[in-house]
Order: sequence, then C-alpha cells, then structure tokens
Amino acid sequence: MDSPQMRKTGLNLPPGMSQTSLRLETFSGSFRAASNLGSPRTISNLSSPSKSKSSMCSDRFIPCRSSSRLHTFGLIEKASPVKEGGNEAYSRLLRLELFGSDFGSFSPAGPGSPMSPSKNMLRFKTEVSGPNSPYSPSVLGNDSGFSSETSTPPKPPRKVPKTPHKVLDAPSLQDDFYLNLVDWSSQNVLAVGLGTCVYLWSASNSKVTKLCDLGPNDGVCSVHWTREGSYISIGTNFGQVQVWDGTQCKKVRTMAGHQTRTGVLAWNSRTLASGSRDRNILQHDLRVPNDFVGKLVGHKSEVCGLKWSNDDRELASGGNDNQLLVWNQHSQQPALRLTEHTAAVKAIAWSPHQSGLLASGGGTADRCIRFWNTTNGHQLNSVDTGSQVCNLAWSKNVNELVSTHGYSQNQIMVWKYPSMAKVATLTGHSMRVLYLAMSPDGQTIVTGAGDETLRFWNVFPSMKTPAPVKETGLWSLGRTYIR
Repeated sequence: MDSPQMRKTGLNLPPGMSQTSLRLETFSGSFRAASNLGSPRTISNLSSPSKSKSSMCSDRFIPCRSSSRLHTFGLIEKASPVKEGGNEAYSRLLRLELFGSDFGSFSPAGPGSPMSPSKNMLRFKTEVSGPNSPYSPSVLGNDSGFSSETSTPPKPPRKVPKTPHKVLDAPSLQDDFYLNLVDWSSQNVLAVGLGTCVYLWSASNSKVTKLCDLGPNDGVCSVHWTREGSYISIGTNFGQVQVWDGTQCKKVRTMAGHQTRTGVLAWNSRTLASGSRDRNILQHDLRVPNDFVGKLVGHKSEVCGLKWSNDDRELASGGNDNQLLVWNQHSQQPALRLTEHTAAVKAIAWSPHQSGLLASGGGTADRCIRFWNTTNGHQLNSVDTGSQVCNLAWSKNVNELVSTHGYSQNQIMVWKYPSMAKVATLTGHSMRVLYLAMSPDGQTIVTGAGDETLRFWNVFPSMKTPAPVKETGLWSLGRTYIR
C-alpha cells in the first residue's frame, strides 16, 4: 500500500527512498535540489520560504512539458554538477516528473540536466532540418540558414542551332542593298527573284515552280505576297507593278506609275504600296481600274523600306535619304519624320506584341537598331550592332526580333526585347545578308545573300511549346538548287 504521503504528492518513490524527503528552495530565481535527511517525510510546496508572501507562487505551472520542445530554447545546453550527497535515482525520478518522459534519458550531470537551467533561458535555438526536408539549408545551398532573399535559379538561355538546316543555291541572286527579292507566303511557299525570273519553292514538298520571266531587258526588283498567300506582287526594273495568281501561275494585272525601278512592296488587307527610286510611294487598289489611288511624296532619295502596321493604320517608309517616315491613312503628308539615322533605312519592322512600337535599322554609316513610339514620335532605345543593318523581323511567337547584317561581319542576330540581350549570333554567309523572310509558323527564317545561297535557320520557338527547336527540320540536310 502506498503511504499517505505518497498519495498526497503523486510521486511513486522507490522502496529505498522511503526515509528521504525533498525540499525545493528558491535561490535568486533558480531552483536547486538539496537533501535534507532530518526533515519530516513530506515534500514542501513550491513557494517562497517567507511567511508574509505565502500567497505568491514562485513558479508557473506548465501542463504538458513533453510537447513543449524546451530543448529548442537552450534549456539544457550547460552541465551543472549535482549537489554532493544527492541521490541520482531520485533526481532522475524528479526530473521525469517535472519535465516529462522526453527528458528522462539524460544524465543529471550531462548536457541535458534540467537541475540547473542555463543562462540561455528562453533563447531560441534554430532546429536543424533533416536531410529529407525540402526546407533544409543544404537543399537551398546555404548552410547558415535561409538567405534574406531567396532567389530562383536563373533560367538557362534558349539554345539556337548555329548552323542552317537547309541551304538552297540561288544563282543570279543580286547583291543590291536596295532590293527585296525574297518573301515567304502564309501558304508556305517561298518566292525568290533571280535575275529576270521569279521562282516559287514549296516548303512542304520542295517543289520548284517558275512563275514568270520578265524578258532580257527587264529585271525583278521586289516580290511580296498578299497576307492570304494566294497572290504575289512583283516590282520590275522598268517601274511596273505586276500582280500574279501564285496557285495558277497566271498574271492578274500590271500597274504603272513609277518612273524607274520599284524596289519595295507592301500589302495591307486591301491595298498595295510600292516604293521606287523615283522617291515616291504609290498606293494601288485592285478593285479600281486606275493604276494607283494615292501618291505619297516625302523622301528625297530612293525608297528602300516599306511596312504596314499590323492594324493597317500606319505605313512606315525608309529611304536612302536616311529618313524614316510614318504615314497614316488620312493624310498625304507624313505624320512623323524621324531623322536620327545617319545612313539608308531599309530595315523596318512593326512589333506584333505592342501597338505603335516600330523598329528600324540603318546602313553602314549608322549600324544602329532604333525603337520608336509612333504615338508620340519618341525614340525608346538605340543599339549599335557593329554592322550594316539590312533587315529586321519580329517573332510573333515570343517577344524577340532577328536582324541581318552586311559590312563587316555578315551575321544574323537574334535579340530579346526590350532588354536587347543577344540570344544568338549566326554566321555562314560569305557576303552581306540582304534578304530575310519568316515561315508561316514563325519558327524558321530564310536568309539570302550575294553569295547566291538561301539558308534556313530554326531560331524561334513555336507558339504553343516554348521549348528549343530541334536541329532537324522538315527538310533533309544538304544543298539543292532552286532552279
């Protein structure tokens, strides 16, 4: 039977300890255990010895110490020697009763002894995460804990194949900066002007078709498909503009108006604009019998660049007079006259991602790609490429653009906008890269140069999957002839 004293205190004492009692005294805010063999066989209350303050409790009650994780607050960091003459078994039993079963395995004199709380009371100590924890510092690469700013690993740059996946021989492809002799239709047919002839190359089956021959006295100066890809316009050395049915290889119409060669063409949804060495821009409408329905006069030298905005509201033109002009639909005078370029402006491209954003490139004496806000005419940025800028084209799949260059490096460059960080630099042409066109899916570009080759490059990801395009394309590697 338990003695009345044991039932009162709630301590189950070993048989050898029946004649021993424990008294807890307070010393400067901390507790110590002392053996008092001469005292009565009772356990005193946890109260101050002062009789006048018998109503005040010297410690607070913690209902469940086993779930408090007191070791994280540094309660058991320093060892404290057990008072000489103390009973180790009884001290262990008392520790178990006061601190719970989690502390029962520590020796009183070891680092886990709660008999003498250390000076680090309530100082938080960081727990070390396990190796399998997703928040472990070793997983984050920082052994000292979390950094102030957890940064995600940088995204690896997109890999662009450095070599073309197909090369076509294009005999008689002219080395003339002011001409535009290559265009790729929305029906996946490539048109190329070679000498006096225009050839159509089907990208789906590599079939080559001779569309027309202008005769020994004339020459092809520009080609451009309609947006639907069924009709193609041809600018001639005599200043004519011919429109052909590309599927039936049949001429639809011939329109005059220019005094000399027509080096650049641009379709919008309804009309065709043509630029010439006579410094004029003519607007043609196939629905009316007149050769042209409008004439834009503003350049002082040959017009070599011409592009409609994506909404058909603005027409940008570049000339050999180093000017970039922006025209609207309702005026015969340019709405903007941008004169920052110091060389001929052939390369022009409207952004498909941002309305009113226009890019232009200058010739050998300028070498810069400039970006414009056509709403207010402000220049947004300028980048010196180091070479003559021959062509510009925006990707419709990602916010990037490609530029082709002439003197002195003859390179092709892919840029990320708006940072203008270089994504890739491609080389392969031995002469300046004067011609550029993009496939209907927006992944492949074709470049042409005076070295009489057309090279196909996979430079942009697809619209649906932004994964890098593969080296192997639709066509087999190797060189073939376009005629």
